[in-house]
Amino acid sequence: MDTIDFVSLIHPALAIVFVFPLTGIVVQYSLQTRNRRLQIAKGQKSAISGTVGTQHLRMGRWLSNSIVGVALIGLGYAIFSKVLKAPPEQQNGIRIVLLLVLFALTIASLVLLNIANGKLQRGGFATLTGIGLVLLGCQPEVFRRGFEWYVSHYYYGIAAAMLMIFSLAIFPEIYQDRSNRWRNVHVVLNCVAVLLFIGQGFTGTRDLLEIPVSWQQPYIEQLYINNCQTQPCTVQPRQ
Repeated sequence: MDTIDFVSLIHPALAIVFVFPLTGIVVQYSLQTRNRRLQIAKGQKSAISGTVGTQHLRMGRWLSNSIVGVALIGLGYAIFSKVLKAPPEQQNGIRIVLLLVLFALTIASLVLLNIANGKLQRGGFATLTGIGLVLLGCQPEVFRRGFEWYVSHYYYGIAAAMLMIFSLAIFPEIYQDRSNRWRNVHVVLNCVAVLLFIGQGFTGTRDLLEIPVSWQQPYIEQLYINNCQTQPCTVQPRQ
């Protein structure tokens, strides 16, 4: 494996080592928090620690930020691994600078979203973070699997990241709203997010099987160019 192949593993490695364990922890805390709330509402004494809600919030914010961060890393690799590999005459210096600025602004918006206090501020920074993700995802270097969008690792990932951005934006309202409207919205959307995480596990594994390492790539490209999936043939990489 070349250096570029090891770099390509950063995105899936962080997801496996960091995001998926955090997902299990947050789900466990969420169930404990709900059970404790229901027990207290019924007038029962709960054996679940009173700090479980605080832990759920803290780990949930870690999870939300890590999902957005891993999405940015995946997009960054997809874009710059192809942009920088292009022949010098095809490289657009201005576009590269604009892409770097867009990445920086998206990361800055995410950081500011985490420290913003006002509702309008959180909404604004959440919107900017989401716009940044979408614009980066729309770059031609990003493989979106549009022909099978319903099983696309890209679309699952962007949808999950958007839900996490929304969760970061509304968490103060969840604790302030006595009608539980925002809490119910949070529960429903994060149940959808868990399903997306499961889908990410399957689609990400499939994509790792489909993406060749760098020295194999020219051979694989020639296999498809020569229709070798439908007829026997021998290929050599294009010089």
